[in-house]
Amino acid sequence: MDFFTYVIYNEKKDKIYIGQTKNLEERLKRHNGILKNKRNSFTSKNSGVWNLVYKEEFNTRREAMGREKELKSAIGRKFIKSITKDSSSDAPIA
Repeated sequence: MDFFTYVIYNEKKDKIYIGQTKNLEERLKRHNGILKNKRNSFTSKNSGVWNLVYKEEFNTRREAMGREKELKSAIGRKFIKSITKDSSSDAPIA
């Protein structure tokens, strides 16, 4: 499995970000400003700590992008909201 669809959450701003990448560890460092990121990116504009709350692995970028699109739908966002509520109560995250 080479690609990830992921969800990160900024508790300070109560914001979520859904994305896909080949290198999840590096991407999280970019979201948190440890590595250089675009100044006008969503996560840069909403400063604070971005924590990984959900991830899925896929064999192809196409599959990861498809799942990203699903998670950005109304039903997907409802699912993500339930995860972020669980994360603030220290429940285990997938």
